[in-house]
Amino acid sequence: MTTLTDTGVSASTDPTVTVLDALVMGAGVAGLYQLHQLRELGLTVRAYDMATDVGGTWYWNRYPGARFDSEAYIYQYLFSEELYKGWSWSEKFPGQPEIERWLHYVTDQLDLRKDIQFGTRIVSADWDADRERWTVRTDTGEQIDTRYFISCTGMLSAPLDKVFPGQETFRGQIFHTSRWPREGVDLAGKRVAVVGVGATGIQVIQTIADQVEHLTVFARTPQYVLPMKSPLYGEAEHDWYKSRFAELKATIPHTFTGFEYDFEHAWADCTPQQREEILEEIYQDGSLKLWLAGFGEQFFDAEVSETISEFVREKMRARLKDQRLIDILVPTDYGFGTHRVPLERGYLEIYHRDNVDLVGVRDNPIARIVPEGVELADGTVHEVDIVILAVGFDAGTGSLTRIDITGRDGRKLAEDWSRDIRTTMGMMVEGYPNLFTTGAPLAPSAALCNMTTCLQQQTEWITRLIRTVGLAGGAVVEATVAGEQAWIDHHEEIAGATLVQKTSSWYMGSNVPGKPRRLLSYIGGVGQYRRLCTEEADAGYPSFAVRQAAARDAVGV
Repeated sequence: MTTLTDTGVSASTDPTVTVLDALVMGAGVAGLYQLHQLRELGLTVRAYDMATDVGGTWYWNRYPGARFDSEAYIYQYLFSEELYKGWSWSEKFPGQPEIERWLHYVTDQLDLRKDIQFGTRIVSADWDADRERWTVRTDTGEQIDTRYFISCTGMLSAPLDKVFPGQETFRGQIFHTSRWPREGVDLAGKRVAVVGVGATGIQVIQTIADQVEHLTVFARTPQYVLPMKSPLYGEAEHDWYKSRFAELKATIPHTFTGFEYDFEHAWADCTPQQREEILEEIYQDGSLKLWLAGFGEQFFDAEVSETISEFVREKMRARLKDQRLIDILVPTDYGFGTHRVPLERGYLEIYHRDNVDLVGVRDNPIARIVPEGVELADGTVHEVDIVILAVGFDAGTGSLTRIDITGRDGRKLAEDWSRDIRTTMGMMVEGYPNLFTTGAPLAPSAALCNMTTCLQQQTEWITRLIRTVGLAGGAVVEATVAGEQAWIDHHEEIAGATLVQKTSSWYMGSNVPGKPRRLLSYIGGVGQYRRLCTEEADAGYPSFAVRQAAARDAVGV
Protein backbone atom coordinates (compact mmCIF):
# COMPACT_ATOMS: atom_id res chain seq x y z
CA MET A 1 0.00 0.00 0.00
CA THR A 2 1.20 3.53 -0.67
CA THR A 3 0.41 7.11 0.24
CA LEU A 4 1.37 10.49 -1.19
CA THR A 5 4.16 12.50 0.35
CA ASP A 6 3.98 16.28 0.66
CA THR A 7 5.53 16.59 -2.79
CA GLY A 8 2.97 14.36 -4.43
CA VAL A 9 5.21 11.33 -4.83
CA SER A 10 3.75 8.01 -3.81
CA ALA A 11 5.48 6.25 -0.94
CA SER A 12 4.86 3.01 0.88
CA THR A 13 2.78 2.90 4.07
CA ASP A 14 3.80 -0.66 4.83
CA PRO A 15 4.85 -0.49 8.52
CA THR A 16 7.86 -2.70 7.76
CA VAL A 17 9.17 -0.12 5.27
CA THR A 18 11.11 2.97 6.34
CA VAL A 19 10.03 6.01 4.31
CA LEU A 20 12.55 8.83 3.86
CA ASP A 21 13.06 11.88 1.74
CA ALA A 22 16.78 11.12 1.60
CA LEU A 23 19.08 8.27 2.61
CA VAL A 24 22.74 9.08 3.25
CA MET A 25 25.08 6.10 2.99
CA GLY A 26 28.07 6.64 5.23
CA ALA A 27 28.79 8.54 8.45
CA GLY A 28 32.25 9.89 7.79
CA VAL A 29 33.39 13.39 6.85
CA ALA A 30 30.99 13.67 3.89
CA GLY A 31 28.06 11.77 5.40
CA LEU A 32 27.95 13.77 8.62
CA TYR A 33 27.89 17.10 6.84
CA GLN A 34 25.41 15.87 4.23
CA LEU A 35 23.08 14.66 6.96
CA HIS A 36 23.33 18.01 8.73
CA GLN A 37 22.55 19.99 5.59
CA LEU A 38 19.55 17.90 4.55
CA ARG A 39 18.09 18.10 8.04
CA GLU A 40 18.46 21.88 7.80
CA LEU A 41 16.29 21.71 4.67
CA GLY A 42 13.59 20.05 6.72
CA LEU A 43 13.87 16.68 4.96
CA THR A 44 13.24 13.35 6.62
CA VAL A 45 16.72 11.88 6.34
CA ARG A 46 18.72 9.08 7.91
CA ALA A 47 22.34 8.03 7.54
CA TYR A 48 23.36 4.37 7.52
CA ASP A 49 26.81 2.99 8.26
CA MET A 50 28.36 -0.44 8.65
CA ALA A 51 30.47 0.78 11.56
CA THR A 52 29.35 0.94 15.17
CA ASP A 53 30.11 4.65 15.39
CA VAL A 54 30.86 7.69 13.26
CA GLY A 55 34.17 8.40 11.58
CA GLY A 56 34.21 6.69 8.20
CA THR A 57 37.87 6.40 7.20
CA TRP A 58 38.90 7.34 10.72
CA TYR A 59 36.74 4.61 12.23
CA TRP A 60 38.09 1.80 10.07
CA ASN A 61 41.72 2.84 9.70
CA ARG A 62 42.93 2.49 13.27
CA TYR A 63 46.07 0.52 12.41
CA PRO A 64 49.30 1.36 14.26
CA GLY A 65 50.62 4.73 13.14
CA ALA A 66 47.47 5.96 11.33
CA ARG A 67 47.46 9.77 11.25
CA PHE A 68 46.76 12.85 9.16
CA ASP A 69 49.05 13.93 6.38
CA SER A 70 46.94 17.04 5.92
CA GLU A 71 47.56 19.77 8.48
CA ALA A 72 44.94 19.38 11.21
CA TYR A 73 43.69 22.97 11.01
CA ILE A 74 43.14 22.49 7.26
CA TYR A 75 41.39 19.10 7.48
CA GLN A 76 38.37 20.83 8.98
CA TYR A 77 34.77 21.81 8.37
CA LEU A 78 34.60 25.46 7.41
CA PHE A 79 30.83 26.04 7.38
CA SER A 80 30.74 27.02 11.06
CA GLU A 81 33.25 29.28 12.80
CA GLU A 82 31.94 28.15 16.17
CA LEU A 83 32.46 24.49 15.31
CA TYR A 84 35.95 25.21 13.95
CA LYS A 85 37.11 27.16 16.98
CA GLY A 86 35.57 24.73 19.45
CA TRP A 87 38.20 22.07 18.85
CA SER A 88 41.93 22.34 19.59
CA TRP A 89 44.44 19.97 17.98
CA SER A 90 47.40 18.60 19.94
CA GLU A 91 49.86 18.66 17.02
CA LYS A 92 50.19 19.51 13.35
CA PHE A 93 49.50 15.97 12.08
CA PRO A 94 47.50 14.16 14.79
CA GLY A 95 46.98 10.43 15.06
CA GLN A 96 43.82 8.42 14.46
CA PRO A 97 42.49 8.36 18.04
CA GLU A 98 42.43 12.17 18.18
CA ILE A 99 40.87 12.44 14.73
CA GLU A 100 38.14 10.02 15.74
CA ARG A 101 37.46 12.06 18.88
CA TRP A 102 37.16 15.19 16.72
CA LEU A 103 34.51 13.54 14.55
CA HIS A 104 32.63 12.52 17.69
CA TYR A 105 32.79 16.18 18.76
CA VAL A 106 31.33 17.28 15.41
CA THR A 107 28.59 14.66 15.61
CA ASP A 108 27.59 15.63 19.14
CA GLN A 109 27.76 19.39 18.52
CA LEU A 110 25.37 19.00 15.58
CA ASP A 111 23.23 16.40 17.40
CA LEU A 112 23.48 13.96 14.51
CA ARG A 113 23.42 10.59 16.29
CA LYS A 114 19.65 10.43 16.53
CA ASP A 115 19.48 10.22 12.72
CA ILE A 116 22.27 7.68 12.16
CA GLN A 117 21.75 3.93 12.08
CA PHE A 118 24.97 2.05 12.82
CA GLY A 119 25.92 -1.58 12.26
CA THR A 120 23.91 -1.67 9.03
CA ARG A 121 25.18 -2.40 5.55
CA ILE A 122 23.34 -1.36 2.41
CA VAL A 123 23.18 -4.41 0.15
CA SER A 124 20.99 -3.26 -2.74
CA ALA A 125 19.23 -0.26 -4.21
CA ASP A 126 16.64 -0.39 -7.00
CA TRP A 127 15.18 2.54 -8.90
CA ASP A 128 11.41 2.18 -9.16
CA ALA A 129 10.60 3.91 -12.45
CA ASP A 130 6.85 3.84 -11.83
CA ARG A 131 7.04 5.50 -8.43
CA GLU A 132 10.27 7.39 -9.20
CA ARG A 133 11.84 6.46 -5.87
CA TRP A 134 14.62 4.20 -4.63
CA THR A 135 13.99 0.95 -2.80
CA VAL A 136 17.02 0.26 -0.64
CA ARG A 137 17.64 -2.92 1.35
CA THR A 138 20.02 -3.60 4.21
CA ASP A 139 21.75 -6.68 5.57
CA THR A 140 19.36 -6.58 8.54
CA GLY A 141 16.34 -7.03 6.25
CA GLU A 142 15.17 -3.45 6.49
CA GLN A 143 13.62 -1.92 3.38
CA ILE A 144 13.86 1.83 2.85
CA ASP A 145 11.69 3.80 0.45
CA THR A 146 13.54 7.03 -0.35
CA ARG A 147 13.36 9.79 -2.92
CA TYR A 148 17.09 10.59 -2.85
CA PHE A 149 19.92 8.10 -2.38
CA ILE A 150 23.22 9.82 -1.54
CA SER A 151 26.49 7.91 -1.38
CA CYS A 152 29.05 9.25 1.10
CA THR A 153 31.03 6.04 1.39
CA GLY A 154 34.48 7.47 0.69
CA MET A 155 36.88 6.82 -2.13
CA LEU A 156 39.08 4.40 -0.15
CA SER A 157 36.56 2.20 1.64
CA ALA A 158 36.56 -1.06 -0.34
CA PRO A 159 39.69 -2.93 0.80
CA LEU A 160 41.42 -5.53 -1.34
CA ASP A 161 41.40 -8.22 1.32
CA LYS A 162 41.50 -11.53 -0.58
CA VAL A 163 44.58 -10.86 -2.66
CA PHE A 164 46.63 -14.04 -2.25
CA PRO A 165 45.68 -17.70 -2.63
CA GLY A 166 45.75 -19.71 0.56
CA GLN A 167 45.02 -16.94 3.03
CA GLU A 168 42.49 -19.18 4.75
CA THR A 169 45.18 -21.82 5.41
CA PHE A 170 47.45 -19.53 7.43
CA ARG A 171 47.91 -20.77 11.00
CA GLY A 172 48.53 -17.29 12.35
CA GLN A 173 46.50 -14.09 12.14
CA ILE A 174 45.86 -11.94 9.05
CA PHE A 175 44.74 -8.33 9.29
CA HIS A 176 43.90 -5.76 6.63
CA THR A 177 44.96 -2.31 7.79
CA SER A 178 41.52 -0.82 7.08
CA ARG A 179 39.80 -3.46 9.22
CA TRP A 180 42.08 -3.26 12.23
CA PRO A 181 40.40 -4.54 15.42
CA ARG A 182 39.17 -1.85 17.80
CA GLU A 183 40.72 -3.75 20.69
CA GLY A 184 44.11 -3.68 18.99
CA VAL A 185 46.55 -6.48 18.22
CA ASP A 186 49.32 -7.74 20.50
CA LEU A 187 52.45 -7.70 18.35
CA ALA A 188 55.01 -8.11 21.11
CA GLY A 189 57.33 -11.03 20.60
CA LYS A 190 55.74 -11.89 17.24
CA ARG A 191 57.21 -12.44 13.79
CA VAL A 192 55.22 -10.00 11.66
CA ALA A 193 54.97 -9.57 7.90
CA VAL A 194 53.80 -6.32 6.34
CA VAL A 195 52.76 -6.60 2.69
CA GLY A 196 52.85 -3.25 0.93
CA VAL A 197 54.89 -0.06 1.17
CA GLY A 198 52.33 2.56 0.18
CA ALA A 199 51.26 5.36 2.50
CA THR A 200 49.53 2.99 4.94
CA GLY A 201 52.25 0.36 4.92
CA ILE A 202 54.84 3.02 5.66
CA GLN A 203 52.92 4.26 8.71
CA VAL A 204 52.58 0.72 10.03
CA ILE A 205 56.20 -0.25 9.41
CA GLN A 206 57.73 2.78 11.10
CA THR A 207 55.41 2.33 14.09
CA ILE A 208 55.69 -1.37 14.89
CA ALA A 209 59.34 -2.13 14.11
CA ASP A 210 60.42 -1.66 17.71
CA GLN A 211 57.43 -3.59 19.08
CA VAL A 212 57.81 -6.90 17.27
CA GLU A 213 60.39 -9.65 17.57
CA HIS A 214 61.00 -9.61 13.83
CA LEU A 215 59.53 -7.63 10.96
CA THR A 216 59.58 -8.76 7.34
CA VAL A 217 58.50 -6.16 4.79
CA PHE A 218 57.41 -7.26 1.31
CA ALA A 219 57.90 -4.38 -1.11
CA ARG A 220 56.77 -4.36 -4.74
CA THR A 221 56.32 -0.76 -5.88
CA PRO A 222 58.72 1.72 -4.24
CA GLN A 223 57.41 5.13 -3.20
CA TYR A 224 58.88 8.60 -3.12
CA VAL A 225 58.62 9.68 0.51
CA LEU A 226 58.84 13.03 2.27
CA PRO A 227 59.73 13.52 5.95
CA MET A 228 56.92 14.64 8.22
CA LYS A 229 57.44 17.31 10.86
CA SER A 230 54.60 17.36 13.38
CA PRO A 231 55.28 19.92 16.10
CA LEU A 232 53.08 19.89 19.17
CA TYR A 233 50.43 22.58 19.45
CA GLY A 234 49.77 24.70 22.51
CA GLU A 235 47.70 27.76 23.23
CA ALA A 236 49.77 30.00 20.95
CA GLU A 237 49.32 27.71 17.96
CA HIS A 238 45.61 27.29 18.66
CA ASP A 239 45.15 31.06 18.76
CA TRP A 240 47.18 31.40 15.55
CA TYR A 241 45.11 29.11 13.35
CA LYS A 242 41.74 29.91 14.94
CA SER A 243 42.30 33.62 14.31
CA ARG A 244 42.71 32.77 10.61
CA PHE A 245 39.30 31.13 10.16
CA ALA A 246 37.93 33.76 7.77
CA GLU A 247 41.17 33.78 5.76
CA LEU A 248 41.29 30.00 5.47
CA LYS A 249 37.61 29.75 4.55
CA ALA A 250 38.14 32.30 1.78
CA THR A 251 41.28 30.74 0.31
CA ILE A 252 41.41 26.96 0.86
CA PRO A 253 38.45 26.06 -1.41
CA HIS A 254 40.08 27.87 -4.32
CA THR A 255 43.60 26.44 -4.29
CA PHE A 256 44.73 23.69 -6.65
CA THR A 257 44.48 20.86 -4.11
CA GLY A 258 42.31 22.32 -1.36
CA PHE A 259 45.24 22.88 0.97
CA GLU A 260 46.38 26.18 2.45
CA TYR A 261 49.34 26.37 0.11
CA ASP A 262 49.36 26.54 -3.66
CA PHE A 263 51.86 26.52 -6.54
CA GLU A 264 53.84 29.76 -6.33
CA HIS A 265 56.80 29.23 -8.66
CA ALA A 266 57.24 28.91 -12.41
CA TRP A 267 60.04 26.59 -13.48
CA ALA A 268 60.99 28.67 -16.50
CA ASP A 269 61.33 31.82 -14.41
CA CYS A 270 63.97 30.32 -12.10
CA THR A 271 67.65 29.59 -12.57
CA PRO A 272 68.92 26.10 -11.73
CA GLN A 273 70.30 27.44 -8.45
CA GLN A 274 66.99 29.10 -7.56
CA ARG A 275 65.13 25.89 -8.32
CA GLU A 276 67.43 23.95 -6.02
CA GLU A 277 66.99 26.50 -3.25
CA ILE A 278 63.19 26.44 -3.62
CA LEU A 279 63.06 22.64 -3.60
CA GLU A 280 65.26 22.49 -0.51
CA GLU A 281 63.20 25.08 1.35
CA ILE A 282 59.91 23.36 0.58
CA TYR A 283 61.35 19.92 1.36
CA GLN A 284 62.34 21.15 4.82
CA ASP A 285 58.74 22.20 5.53
CA GLY A 286 57.99 18.60 6.54
CA SER A 287 54.64 18.47 4.75
CA LEU A 288 53.16 17.63 1.34
CA LYS A 289 54.16 21.08 0.12
CA LEU A 290 56.87 19.79 -2.24
CA TRP A 291 54.20 17.72 -4.01
CA LEU A 292 51.29 20.14 -3.92
CA ALA A 293 52.89 23.58 -3.90
CA GLY A 294 56.28 23.27 -5.54
CA PHE A 295 56.44 23.42 -9.31
CA GLY A 296 53.21 22.53 -11.10
CA GLU A 297 55.19 21.71 -14.25
CA GLN A 298 56.22 18.42 -12.63
CA PHE A 299 52.81 16.99 -13.59
CA PHE A 300 53.18 17.84 -17.29
CA ASP A 301 56.84 18.23 -18.26
CA ALA A 302 58.97 15.06 -18.26
CA GLU A 303 62.23 16.99 -17.88
CA VAL A 304 60.97 18.95 -14.89
CA SER A 305 59.55 15.77 -13.39
CA GLU A 306 62.88 14.00 -13.71
CA THR A 307 64.80 16.84 -12.07
CA ILE A 308 62.46 16.97 -9.08
CA SER A 309 62.31 13.19 -8.89
CA GLU A 310 66.10 13.00 -8.76
CA PHE A 311 66.13 15.62 -6.01
CA VAL A 312 63.89 13.40 -3.86
CA ARG A 313 65.74 10.22 -4.82
CA GLU A 314 69.02 11.71 -3.65
CA LYS A 315 67.44 12.60 -0.31
CA MET A 316 66.29 9.00 0.07
CA ARG A 317 69.61 7.48 -1.02
CA ALA A 318 71.50 9.57 1.51
CA ARG A 319 69.40 8.12 4.31
CA LEU A 320 69.34 4.52 3.10
CA LYS A 321 73.05 4.25 2.26
CA ASP A 322 72.87 0.50 1.50
CA GLN A 323 72.66 -0.15 -2.28
CA ARG A 324 70.34 -3.14 -1.92
CA LEU A 325 67.88 -1.06 0.08
CA ILE A 326 68.16 1.73 -2.45
CA ASP A 327 67.43 -0.63 -5.34
CA ILE A 328 64.21 -1.85 -3.69
CA LEU A 329 62.92 1.34 -2.05
CA VAL A 330 63.85 4.23 -4.36
CA PRO A 331 61.60 4.66 -7.43
CA THR A 332 63.19 5.07 -10.83
CA ASP A 333 60.47 4.16 -13.34
CA TYR A 334 57.89 6.86 -12.60
CA GLY A 335 58.01 10.50 -11.62
CA PHE A 336 57.63 12.11 -8.23
CA GLY A 337 54.03 13.10 -7.59
CA THR A 338 52.44 10.88 -10.23
CA HIS A 339 51.65 8.39 -7.44
CA ARG A 340 50.34 9.17 -3.97
CA VAL A 341 53.22 10.73 -1.98
CA PRO A 342 53.46 9.47 1.63
CA LEU A 343 54.81 11.43 4.56
CA GLU A 344 56.98 9.46 6.97
CA ARG A 345 58.76 9.75 10.30
CA GLY A 346 62.01 7.79 10.36
CA TYR A 347 60.65 5.19 7.94
CA LEU A 348 63.77 4.68 5.82
CA GLU A 349 65.99 4.21 8.85
CA ILE A 350 63.80 1.31 10.01
CA TYR A 351 65.47 -0.91 7.41
CA HIS A 352 68.81 -0.54 9.22
CA ARG A 353 67.44 -2.32 12.28
CA ASP A 354 68.69 -5.84 13.02
CA ASN A 355 65.14 -7.16 13.47
CA VAL A 356 63.89 -5.92 10.08
CA ASP A 357 64.21 -7.70 6.75
CA LEU A 358 63.23 -6.16 3.41
CA VAL A 359 62.07 -8.52 0.66
CA GLY A 360 61.69 -7.14 -2.85
CA VAL A 361 58.84 -8.89 -4.64
CA ARG A 362 58.72 -7.08 -7.97
CA ASP A 363 60.67 -9.81 -9.77
CA ASN A 364 59.90 -12.60 -7.32
CA PRO A 365 56.27 -11.95 -6.34
CA ILE A 366 54.27 -13.43 -3.51
CA ALA A 367 52.74 -16.63 -4.86
CA ARG A 368 50.52 -17.63 -1.96
CA ILE A 369 49.98 -17.68 1.76
CA VAL A 370 50.82 -21.05 3.28
CA PRO A 371 50.18 -22.30 6.83
CA GLU A 372 53.66 -21.23 7.90
CA GLY A 373 53.71 -17.80 6.30
CA VAL A 374 54.38 -16.16 2.93
CA GLU A 375 55.61 -18.12 -0.07
CA LEU A 376 57.30 -16.42 -3.02
CA ALA A 377 57.26 -17.47 -6.66
CA ASP A 378 60.67 -19.13 -6.33
CA GLY A 379 59.40 -21.32 -3.51
CA THR A 380 61.01 -19.41 -0.65
CA VAL A 381 58.81 -19.39 2.46
CA HIS A 382 59.07 -16.64 5.08
CA GLU A 383 57.67 -18.00 8.33
CA VAL A 384 55.66 -15.48 10.36
CA ASP A 385 53.01 -15.35 13.06
CA ILE A 386 51.03 -12.34 11.79
CA VAL A 387 50.43 -11.01 8.28
CA ILE A 388 49.41 -7.36 7.89
CA LEU A 389 47.97 -6.54 4.46
CA ALA A 390 48.58 -2.94 3.45
CA VAL A 391 47.59 -3.69 -0.13
CA GLY A 392 45.14 -0.90 -0.83
CA PHE A 393 41.60 -0.54 -2.12
CA ASP A 394 39.32 -0.71 -5.10
CA ALA A 395 39.46 3.07 -5.10
CA GLY A 396 36.65 5.36 -6.15
CA THR A 397 34.34 2.70 -7.55
CA GLY A 398 34.55 -0.24 -5.15
CA SER A 399 32.28 1.12 -2.44
CA LEU A 400 29.41 1.30 -4.94
CA THR A 401 30.13 -1.68 -7.21
CA ARG A 402 30.05 -3.97 -4.18
CA ILE A 403 26.41 -2.98 -3.72
CA ASP A 404 23.72 -4.26 -6.09
CA ILE A 405 22.58 -0.93 -7.53
CA THR A 406 19.98 -1.13 -10.30
CA GLY A 407 19.07 2.00 -12.19
CA ARG A 408 16.83 2.83 -15.11
CA ASP A 409 15.85 -0.05 -17.45
CA GLY A 410 17.52 -2.64 -15.23
CA ARG A 411 21.02 -1.24 -15.65
CA LYS A 412 23.54 -2.38 -13.05
CA LEU A 413 26.12 0.14 -11.88
CA ALA A 414 28.72 -2.57 -11.30
CA GLU A 415 28.31 -3.77 -14.88
CA ASP A 416 28.37 -0.25 -16.31
CA TRP A 417 31.56 0.65 -14.47
CA SER A 418 33.19 -2.68 -15.38
CA ARG A 419 33.04 -1.48 -18.99
CA ASP A 420 33.78 2.22 -18.55
CA ILE A 421 34.02 4.44 -15.48
CA ARG A 422 31.73 7.39 -16.19
CA THR A 423 30.16 10.14 -14.09
CA THR A 424 29.02 13.70 -14.50
CA MET A 425 31.31 15.85 -12.36
CA GLY A 426 31.64 12.92 -9.98
CA MET A 427 28.17 13.82 -8.69
CA MET A 428 25.80 11.59 -10.69
CA VAL A 429 25.81 8.74 -13.20
CA GLU A 430 23.58 8.82 -16.25
CA GLY A 431 20.84 6.19 -15.95
CA TYR A 432 20.63 6.42 -12.15
CA PRO A 433 18.13 9.17 -11.25
CA ASN A 434 18.28 10.76 -7.80
CA LEU A 435 21.50 8.88 -6.96
CA PHE A 436 24.13 11.38 -5.86
CA THR A 437 27.77 10.51 -5.23
CA THR A 438 30.60 12.08 -3.27
CA GLY A 439 34.24 10.96 -3.39
CA ALA A 440 33.40 9.28 -6.69
CA PRO A 441 35.40 9.00 -9.93
CA LEU A 442 36.09 12.09 -12.04
CA ALA A 443 35.90 14.53 -9.14
CA PRO A 444 38.96 15.79 -7.25
CA SER A 445 37.74 14.10 -4.07
CA ALA A 446 38.62 10.76 -5.65
CA ALA A 447 42.28 11.75 -4.90
CA LEU A 448 44.59 14.74 -5.30
CA CYS A 449 42.57 16.80 -2.84
CA ASN A 450 42.38 17.66 0.83
CA MET A 451 39.34 15.53 1.46
CA THR A 452 37.38 17.80 3.78
CA THR A 453 37.70 20.67 1.30
CA CYS A 454 36.32 18.66 -1.60
CA LEU A 455 33.70 16.70 0.30
CA GLN A 456 32.26 19.85 1.82
CA GLN A 457 31.97 21.39 -1.64
CA GLN A 458 30.32 18.31 -3.12
CA THR A 459 27.76 17.89 -0.36
CA GLU A 460 26.93 21.60 -0.53
CA TRP A 461 26.41 21.33 -4.29
CA ILE A 462 24.12 18.31 -3.84
CA THR A 463 22.17 20.13 -1.13
CA ARG A 464 21.74 23.17 -3.34
CA LEU A 465 20.43 21.01 -6.17
CA ILE A 466 17.96 19.21 -3.92
CA ARG A 467 16.81 22.54 -2.50
CA THR A 468 16.39 23.94 -6.02
CA VAL A 469 14.44 20.90 -7.16
CA GLY A 470 12.19 21.16 -4.13
CA LEU A 471 11.51 24.85 -4.68
CA ALA A 472 10.62 24.13 -8.29
CA GLY A 473 8.23 21.37 -7.26
CA GLY A 474 10.43 18.77 -8.89
CA ALA A 475 11.76 15.54 -7.49
CA VAL A 476 13.67 13.69 -10.22
CA VAL A 477 17.19 14.61 -11.31
CA GLU A 478 19.28 12.65 -13.77
CA ALA A 479 22.56 13.25 -15.55
CA THR A 480 22.06 13.51 -19.30
CA VAL A 481 23.99 11.50 -21.87
CA ALA A 482 25.34 14.68 -23.45
CA GLY A 483 26.26 16.25 -20.12
CA GLU A 484 28.09 13.15 -18.96
CA GLN A 485 30.03 12.86 -22.21
CA ALA A 486 30.99 16.52 -22.09
CA TRP A 487 32.40 16.09 -18.58
CA ILE A 488 34.32 12.96 -19.56
CA ASP A 489 35.78 14.75 -22.60
CA HIS A 490 36.87 17.65 -20.39
CA HIS A 491 38.32 15.29 -17.79
CA GLU A 492 40.24 13.26 -20.38
CA GLU A 493 41.63 16.34 -22.10
CA ILE A 494 43.21 17.52 -18.87
CA ALA A 495 44.27 14.06 -17.67
CA GLY A 496 45.79 13.18 -21.03
CA ALA A 497 48.17 16.12 -20.80
CA THR A 498 49.64 14.91 -17.50
CA LEU A 499 52.30 12.36 -16.63
CA VAL A 500 49.94 10.86 -14.04
CA GLN A 501 47.92 9.14 -16.77
CA LYS A 502 51.07 7.48 -18.10
CA THR A 503 51.79 5.64 -14.85
CA SER A 504 50.37 2.51 -13.23
CA SER A 505 48.88 3.15 -9.81
CA TRP A 506 45.60 3.03 -7.94
CA TYR A 507 45.02 6.54 -9.29
CA MET A 508 44.51 4.80 -12.64
CA GLY A 509 42.78 1.71 -11.24
CA SER A 510 45.87 -0.34 -12.12
CA ASN A 511 45.87 -2.19 -8.79
CA VAL A 512 42.58 -3.97 -9.56
CA PRO A 513 42.74 -6.63 -12.30
CA GLY A 514 40.28 -5.92 -15.11
CA LYS A 515 39.34 -2.44 -13.88
CA PRO A 516 38.89 0.03 -16.76
CA ARG A 517 41.86 2.34 -17.05
CA ARG A 518 40.94 5.94 -16.32
CA LEU A 519 42.38 8.57 -14.01
CA LEU A 520 39.95 8.39 -11.10
CA SER A 521 40.50 11.94 -9.93
CA TYR A 522 39.77 15.19 -11.70
CA ILE A 523 43.17 16.84 -12.05
CA GLY A 524 42.14 20.27 -13.25
CA GLY A 525 42.36 21.66 -9.74
CA VAL A 526 40.03 22.00 -6.78
CA GLY A 527 39.44 25.68 -7.43
CA GLN A 528 38.60 25.15 -11.08
CA TYR A 529 36.32 22.21 -10.27
CA ARG A 530 34.45 24.34 -7.74
CA ARG A 531 34.05 27.11 -10.31
CA LEU A 532 32.70 24.70 -12.94
CA CYS A 533 30.24 23.18 -10.46
CA THR A 534 29.03 26.63 -9.44
CA GLU A 535 28.61 27.66 -13.07
CA GLU A 536 26.59 24.50 -13.71
CA ALA A 537 24.25 25.34 -10.84
CA ASP A 538 23.97 29.01 -11.73
CA ALA A 539 23.03 28.07 -15.31
CA GLY A 540 20.15 25.88 -14.13
CA TYR A 541 21.93 22.50 -14.35
CA PRO A 542 22.17 22.12 -18.16
CA SER A 543 24.08 18.82 -17.81
CA PHE A 544 21.17 17.31 -15.87
CA ALA A 545 17.52 16.60 -16.61
CA VAL A 546 15.39 18.02 -13.82
CA ARG A 547 11.67 17.39 -13.83
CA GLN A 548 8.70 17.25 -11.52
CA ALA A 549 7.86 13.76 -10.34
CA ALA A 550 4.53 12.39 -11.49
CA ALA A 551 1.91 12.60 -8.74
CA ARG A 552 -0.02 9.37 -8.55
CA ASP A 553 -3.20 8.32 -6.82
CA ALA A 554 -2.25 6.27 -3.76
CA VAL A 555 -4.83 3.60 -4.42
CA GLY A 556 -3.50 0.67 -6.38
CA VAL A 557 -0.09 2.17 -7.05
